[in-house]
Amino acid sequence: MAAARTLVAPRLAAASTFASLLCLRPLLSSRLAPSPRAALHGSAPRPGPRVALVLSGCGVYDGTELHEASANVLTESARIARGKITDLAQLSAANHDAAIFPGGFGAAKNLSTFAVDGKDCKVNRDVERVLKEFHTAGKPIGLCCIAPVLAAKVLRGVEVTVGHEQEEGGKWPYAGTAEAIKALGAKHHAKDVTEVHVDQKNKVVTTPAFMCETALHHIHDGIGAMVTKVLELARK
Repeated sequence: MAAARTLVAPRLAAASTFASLLCLRPLLSSRLAPSPRAALHGSAPRPGPRVALVLSGCGVYDGTELHEASANVLTESARIARGKITDLAQLSAANHDAAIFPGGFGAAKNLSTFAVDGKDCKVNRDVERVLKEFHTAGKPIGLCCIAPVLAAKVLRGVEVTVGHEQEEGGKWPYAGTAEAIKALGAKHHAKDVTEVHVDQKNKVVTTPAFMCETALHHIHDGIGAMVTKVLELARK
């Protein structure tokens, strides 16, 4: 619970307001519809890996952080406001080459109960299924910001990063999350905001994103590096 407080203390009111969303079933999305749930976008075929982008709502305080959803992926940025949406229950690793989970409080409130329960959190049933399915299939999974806690909970012994492990004068306000990740049985690697950690064994790629208080272009660089690495792994 201490770790959960570390995560949401500056936004505690927002977390309380949207606590009821925890029971909602997330949708799978490469883009987001005007709904409190997350979704999967289907579009015309494109060359290259098919990547499922799992969103958890609209906006950082109750869903997916939009900068994180669209950074370095211009087609996703264009899709974020319109298009076909599919329930997360429809996502199958057989139909995609990789999965990416952007951050935002939705990952801690809608896709899991981490915002309330910390290390004792539960992960949405379909989210857990998707993570295990892609992992078993040997297909890469990318997560940023607070979303790595999902992998830490579901994939035992996975290696992830949510940034630094000390607040450092407020630069890393959610540093306590690293301890919760360790308590979940995962291994945490301290990384800077522009860096990624690649768990080669589990094909899990993570980056801190907005866990750090810094300029947007630094966050953009880190997310871009995460996406690039996920695509590299998907092509192997």
